[in-house]
Amino acid sequence: MTPLLRPLRSIANGFGLAWWARVETRRPDVTYWFGPYIRRSSLEAALRPFLADLRSEGAAEVNHSLIKTRRAEPLTIAAEG
Repeated sequence: MTPLLRPLRSIANGFGLAWWARVETRRPDVTYWFGPYIRRSSLEAALRPFLADLRSEGAAEVNHSLIKTRRAEPLTIAAEG
């Protein structure tokens, strides 16, 4: 990552202009937020290995959507119950 990329991502996220992936899995029931990215294409490229890793760890179902938004912690949210 270039030294300027991290601050740019932070600024874009602060203004709600950053791309995020909302990834939901079943068994375990978890929502992951993956990002922020400046360009959608960069997010798509980085997301592929993350999704493959979740599947290899045995998640029963993995669904995702790409969203331009502002996001803060927590980035991993487990379902209660």
